[in-house]
Amino acid sequence: MATSLLRSLLTPALRMPAVSTAKASTSLSQTLRRNFSATPTPFATYNQVAKGCRSAQRARKAVSPALRDVNAPALKGVCLKVGITTPKKPNSGQRKTARVRLSTGRVVTCYIPGEGHNVQQHSVVLCRGGRSQDCPGVRYHLVRGAMDLGGVGNRVTSRSKYGTKKPKKAAA
Repeated sequence: MATSLLRSLLTPALRMPAVSTAKASTSLSQTLRRNFSATPTPFATYNQVAKGCRSAQRARKAVSPALRDVNAPALKGVCLKVGITTPKKPNSGQRKTARVRLSTGRVVTCYIPGEGHNVQQHSVVLCRGGRSQDCPGVRYHLVRGAMDLGGVGNRVTSRSKYGTKKPKKAAA
């Protein structure tokens, strides 16, 4: 009796076909279930109203936008100019950099990691993301041991980062 009364009160969208009373009562209770919260919804304070709404956070800038635009881990490019840059304030030295025209047409400044390099103008290189923290405007690295850029000679530790093969064992 009670289920038929409730069923008649339901809107046509929620009306269910006639099924056994046990099934109908469980599905009916599921449709009528409401979530209650013990805590009341807080109202805004006067200061919050006076200040206004929260402003949305600014979107973060991409570390390497030339690669992010085409969604690629690395891009091929041609060296336009090879030179040195001096690092920012507390550091000193000569950081080797190269201006590279990527296959997408963008021109970027890349850091050449490791000691010594064989990059010159018109060399074909592979450019990956990753900025050089103490060089302003340098947001890319060149991949050692790929294309025309050779690996670091006589490197023993972290060889995979610098494109160096494992040294041969000395014949005893």
